[in-house]
Amino acid sequence: MPEPDYIPEEQDRAHDNAPDEAATEEAAAAEPVPEAVPEPILEDTKHWYIIHTYSGFERKVAESLRTRADAFGFGEQIGQILIPEEEVVELRNGKKVTSKRLLYPGYVVVQMDMNDELWHRVKDTPRVTGFVGGGQTPVPLSADEINKMLYRQTTAAERPRPRMTFEKNEVVRIVDGPFANFQGKVDEINSERNTLRVLVTIFGRATPVELEFLQVEKSS
Repeated sequence: MPEPDYIPEEQDRAHDNAPDEAATEEAAAAEPVPEAVPEPILEDTKHWYIIHTYSGFERKVAESLRTRADAFGFGEQIGQILIPEEEVVELRNGKKVTSKRLLYPGYVVVQMDMNDELWHRVKDTPRVTGFVGGGQTPVPLSADEINKMLYRQTTAAERPRPRMTFEKNEVVRIVDGPFANFQGKVDEINSERNTLRVLVTIFGRATPVELEFLQVEKSS
């Protein structure tokens, strides 16, 4: 008579000796999970400094700094180089023309990890006259100072302002609007709004008219 393919008693014993799945899961859950080790945070030791340059050579100085940094191997000690500028708008032949103007002519703002050697390298850059703050330990800009500078540059880019400047009692000619070709005298200047109050003589009486800077031009 053929033997059975399996013996019930041995199968039961094997089942009894099998590990309890629930207990295994409990034991695994009880084991402490190793915490991820955070990567070390490298402290940025760069600060912002203002370099004084020959007026009109700000961009040339910025280019020279980058070139010298690569040549002399101090590129990692130099961060951003800024030449803060603003957009201005003016009338040329009756048309509004937008151009850029430096906010701080004769100055370049540089982010640096300062030390004595770098101080000499930067100071010896052609057309650089020195650091603002003087001495061999120039004073870096505070976070508030650099934030104000960057904010001014951002808002200037968003709202171009007229290039012209006016003085009280100055005679101007109106070039746009219902009073075009009239002449008047500047009575009040609002630099924040870029507007003027001009006294225009109408029917023999001085009448105040509020105008934008671009609506008038200096009378020759």
